[in-house]
Amino acid sequence: MKIRAATPDDVDWMTSLAAVSPSAAQWSRDQYQRLFSADGPAHSLALVSEDEISSVISLSGFLVACHLAPDWELENIVVAPAAQRRGIGKRLLASLFAVARETNSQTVFLEVRESNAPARCLYENAGFQQQGRRKSYYSNPIEDAILYRHDLR
Repeated sequence: MKIRAATPDDVDWMTSLAAVSPSAAQWSRDQYQRLFSADGPAHSLALVSEDEISSVISLSGFLVACHLAPDWELENIVVAPAAQRRGIGKRLLASLFAVARETNSQTVFLEVRESNAPARCLYENAGFQQQGRRKSYYSNPIEDAILYRHDLR
């Protein structure tokens, strides 16, 4: 398994993967494309996990984060349903932490639906600490967001 920077060629795959992952943030194709455009968010990072099986590259997950100096915000992380529980999410997070340390960042933040127990378990096992909640933050259905923080120092 290899983690690499995403490219504009990955946008269709990222959009499709998010669409079959109900707990993922459902961004439009344009939102993913903007990550790679000149007018996109400054200092964004998209990482992709890929496996090579029988000389065929299979993309298995991705993460999007934004550098808001001195911190990073994890905006989306998605692992293909067939590839879950194989350490891909953990490896994507470790890669984000490495990039964040390279930028002398102090913290990685995120928010997650209260009911998303698998994601919350992943984050807590990666060292994130719950910092608060945003009441009724999500819609369809209305649900609280749990705020997490991971200190890099």
